[in-house]
Amino acid sequence: MARSAILHVMVQAAVKAGKSLTKDFGEVENLQVSRKGPADFVSNADRRAEQICFDELKKARPTYAFLMEEGGEVAGTDGQHRWIIDPLDGTTNFLHGLPMFAVAIALERANDIVASVIYNPVMDELYTAEKGGGAWMNDRKRLRVAGRKQLADAVLCTGIKTQGTANDAMQLRQLAHINPAVAGIRRTGSISVDMAWLASGRFDGVWEAGLAPWDVAPGLLMVREAGGFVSDYAGAPGSVWNGQVVAGNEAIQAALLKQIRAVQ
Repeated sequence: MARSAILHVMVQAAVKAGKSLTKDFGEVENLQVSRKGPADFVSNADRRAEQICFDELKKARPTYAFLMEEGGEVAGTDGQHRWIIDPLDGTTNFLHGLPMFAVAIALERANDIVASVIYNPVMDELYTAEKGGGAWMNDRKRLRVAGRKQLADAVLCTGIKTQGTANDAMQLRQLAHINPAVAGIRRTGSISVDMAWLASGRFDGVWEAGLAPWDVAPGLLMVREAGGFVSDYAGAPGSVWNGQVVAGNEAIQAALLKQIRAVQ
């Protein structure tokens, strides 16, 4: 696959940030066994990765705006374009020395996501997508969602939290309802990885709520460009702003949505 100029810029930023995270990740395992623990170190690693993304993208497109997990909003003069960045999606995994995390970047143009990059530096898996140009892994493999049609054959992925919020309680009820209907449910700890693996056919469906725009934006385009469907819990088209994702191929997404809407 030949990258466009804008996608090349995004890949450079994500890979550079990923290298920084990989270096820091090597230190986390040592900090993990210390009395103080690695929490402060990981926060610094997160901020360093975000600063790398910001610097690289700002240098390439100085008029674009930013929306970042750590740094918040930075206004641009362009009026049409905005970078949406999660520099370390899977912070808890990183904190515990689990090699399942990603740098995730999306480009929004006139309120539409037009390009995205999800990079897992430990596995060296680079997922890219542009609107109308398909989704790819490592510039070689064209991605397509899996073709399974029945929930009974499907492996799904979701986020699982038990922090006592109303959303968490709803999610536990959804798990209890959906689990008997499917072949299995997994939890990676990174929604960007979840969506990239859905796009590549490793997962058949993904659902989660309580998400931020930087959680949703990169994977939203990735799945759609791989032939998948994404909606919110009400069945409306997926948006980076409503914090909900129900995704899969056409049949699995529809069946999963029906399961979710049956849970109160």
